[in-house]
Amino acid sequence: MLEKILLGTYTRRVSKGIHEIVLDTEKGELSTAELVAEAKGPTYVTLSNAGNLYSVIEVGEEGGAGAFKPKDEQAFELLNAVTEQGAPHCYVAVDEDRQLMYGANYHRGMVYSHRILKDGSLELADKITHDEATGPHENQNNAHVHYTDLTPDNRLVVCDLGTDRVYTYDVAADGKLTEAAQYVAEPGTGPRHLVFHPNEKLAYMFGELDNTVTVLAYDAATGTFSQKQKVSTLPEDFTEFSGGAAIRISKDGRFLYASNRGHNSLAVYAVTEDGNHIELIQLISTEGDFPRDFDLNATDEYIVAANQNTDNLTLYRRDKETGLLTMIQKDVYAPECVCVYFK
Repeated sequence: MLEKILLGTYTRRVSKGIHEIVLDTEKGELSTAELVAEAKGPTYVTLSNAGNLYSVIEVGEEGGAGAFKPKDEQAFELLNAVTEQGAPHCYVAVDEDRQLMYGANYHRGMVYSHRILKDGSLELADKITHDEATGPHENQNNAHVHYTDLTPDNRLVVCDLGTDRVYTYDVAADGKLTEAAQYVAEPGTGPRHLVFHPNEKLAYMFGELDNTVTVLAYDAATGTFSQKQKVSTLPEDFTEFSGGAAIRISKDGRFLYASNRGHNSLAVYAVTEDGNHIELIQLISTEGDFPRDFDLNATDEYIVAANQNTDNLTLYRRDKETGLLTMIQKDVYAPECVCVYFK
């Protein structure tokens, strides 16, 4: 079977935009990456059910989010971009039920919601600036929103690295956001991304600044989170720089995966049956430098990791029973790749 993967990239050195690559699941092999949409700084991408592509984008001196429609089977063309003066978003996610798209802006410390119009283009619906106190780390000079995506009960959950907080918002049909709750992490954690357990009662938050995963209980009645466990993603004797990046969970909820930029590894955790605790069972090299993102394929048989600084993808075969990974392909060229999205 052939599975297509979209690759979001920086365009600071050699990349020209969004690429696509194919995974042959029979052979266990990645093809050659091809450019499918020219854009400046499309570091994170997602697709709608209608087949439209949404990404982070820069237009001149402005940044924000862009909408693309399929041009043909091999390419996308820009519909429109919703931008403001300054840096672009760092994360985008689609809300199919309400036909909205959410954006996280790291540099401006802001949360955005956009309406998806009938032709697939975007229109700004709401934006919120975080003004809570920031943490003690040198990278917490101001609010840094890093993640905006849906909870299982269709609220919006937001990770802010700068304020050490996870925010929960109620979302109106027109995209207006109303804060429902805040979870305050331990100072210097730097919440970056999170994933929910299939039981919808637990989430796993990756702290970029202290390289930890925090197990959080989620109360759907109030939208609040509470801490159950916190564990490191690094070896005890590792003292060099590393920053947490992406986090994913297997569809059966039995195994959790997290990438370390600096240690250049994927951390693999076994998850207890109730989801309340995790245990590190493997640390495996990403065979490159600065693994900013990775993703599991549709059947959870493979993981593709992207190494930003060395411009390469690494492919792993995944044992569904043990959760353990085996590297089967490396040095697959992907220029400045920072997002892996299975179509």
